[in-house]
Amino acid sequence: MTKDPRSIVRKALITEKGTTLRELRNQYHFEVARDANKIEIKRAIEAIFSVKVELVRTMQLHGKVRRQGRFAGRRNDWKKAVVTLGPDQKIDLFEQI
Repeated sequence: MTKDPRSIVRKALITEKGTTLRELRNQYHFEVARDANKIEIKRAIEAIFSVKVELVRTMQLHGKVRRQGRFAGRRNDWKKAVVTLGPDQKIDLFEQI
């Protein structure tokens, strides 16, 4: 049973650190499904953006505790993937920003 690539890759993350890593090391950041593994993430990125992925690194991030007046709540935990592309590869979605 294969998963839909769009359900694995939730959204692209655009930050100052991500922009620097994209320019220096050709690395892109994505929020991905928590149950996705590196192989599924690699295949999904290659299918969606038509690029060749060299390396995938993942990390589990804990949701922040947020307050609304006297009530405290918590954001959901999430998973982040740092994808390194080949030397001549790039994702056009990020280049527009």
